Amino acid sequence: MARIRRRIEKKAAPAGAKLHLKYVRSAIATPEKHKVVIKGLGFTRLNQVIEREDTPSIRGMVARVPHLVEIVEAGK
Repeated sequence: MARIRRRIEKKAAPAGAKLHLKYVRSAIATPEKHKVVIKGLGFTRLNQVIEREDTPSIRGMVARVPHLVEIVEAGK
């Protein structure tokens, strides 16, 4: 079975850039690795919006669980 992974566009983030992430889907029936990534990002509740530095490591974590997390615009 082929793996399909959505790619996040690689853009050079300005210094001090922030990402607003929203936890949109429960990790209850997901593999343990997905639960660890969600906890590593700092999510504790569903529909929670957090702000993280825009770094390759954070973007990599988001790329692992794109079905559970959304990147939202700062104005929302």
